[in-house]
Amino acid sequence: MSDATTHTPSKPFAGATIRPEEAAHFGRLAKDWWDPKGSSAMLHRLNPVRLQFLREAIDLHWGGDVRSRRPLAGKSALDVGCGAGLLCEPLARLGADTTGVDAAPENASVAALHAEGAGLDIRYIAGELGELDLGTFDLVTAMEVIEHVADKGAFVHQLVQRLAPGGLLVLSTPNRTPQSRLLMVGAAETFGLIPRGTHDWSDFITPEELRNLLAAAGLTISEQKGIAFRPDKGLHLSNDLSLNYIIAARKV
Repeated sequence: MSDATTHTPSKPFAGATIRPEEAAHFGRLAKDWWDPKGSSAMLHRLNPVRLQFLREAIDLHWGGDVRSRRPLAGKSALDVGCGAGLLCEPLARLGADTTGVDAAPENASVAALHAEGAGLDIRYIAGELGELDLGTFDLVTAMEVIEHVADKGAFVHQLVQRLAPGGLLVLSTPNRTPQSRLLMVGAAETFGLIPRGTHDWSDFITPEELRNLLAAAGLTISEQKGIAFRPDKGLHLSNDLSLNYIIAARKV
């Protein structure tokens, strides 16, 4: 059975990364998260692209059988900023012992109910990552999260602390470019593809900035792809990093 736990800090945490207003914003979206035509419709379109990169990164990192349907069997996975579980459920189906952490208790609750209905054993916890005693994981993911945190350096260090020796970190985020400002903040929010108020363009992080944060935490990028959009192809992996990008990183 899936287990959702609401974590309430007993005292202020010096390395806090959660912005309460961000957690509240995404918590309000919880009930519609699994509706592919609802407020999280863009995430439903993005998820297959992220999973394509993730599967390739897993096979390259661990040298597994590319034909295997469960390449994460015997491994543990942590998805940080898991929302209602759009990535956790595929990770569990790929064989991982999966844990999801989110800032919004509403998301953890919806995620646990959905996983239970799907017959998946996934642990969901709401709270500040740095305060949770979770141990380490073979795979740590944080998709479209770092642009929402209060302290990006502290967040990266917390992710690395959760990474087991020989582990793999996969992270995706919008790039801070004129293209992302026009399409992801302007057009997408104006036309309802992304809920209004989801993004602050000034919080987007460039690949160079992220590379420096990872290096400071002892990681190096091993794989990097852009997530681009074309009317004839939709969202797809690309060498164009100007809109959004996804990286795999490992300890140096």
